[in-house]
Amino acid sequence: MKTHRKELWFETSGRRAFLNITAQVEQAVRESGVREGLVLVNAMHITASVFINDDEPGLHQDYDRWLEQLAPHAPPSQYRHNLTGEDNADAHLKRQIMGREVVVAITDGTLDFGPWEQIFYGEFDGRRRKRVLVKIIGE
Repeated sequence: MKTHRKELWFETSGRRAFLNITAQVEQAVRESGVREGLVLVNAMHITASVFINDDEPGLHQDYDRWLEQLAPHAPPSQYRHNLTGEDNADAHLKRQIMGREVVVAITDGTLDFGPWEQIFYGEFDGRRRKRVLVKIIGE
């Protein structure tokens, strides 16, 4: 069995962003030489997410609005976590909703997606560098 590990790094200028990282994951699969296996893609920070969905701007705007309704950033004083001096409690909650990681099958050397599926990095407390782990196993 082969294994391959790669880190992807992101830094967004705003607090929230959705970045399509499918091409970077596909590149890691090619680098691995794995033809049949699995790829795990996970955010290594507790205020960021990795998820699979459609790459449609309206959907991303809907996510942003929906998440802000569920866990609004302001006022920061509404969260006990922010009593520690942080202002990112909402980002922790948004990450919990959107998830930590995805696992995708690799078939014949390519990501085995359903129609319209793409991999996204979701940032909920940006403005600093964060990493995503890509771990590939298989033959």
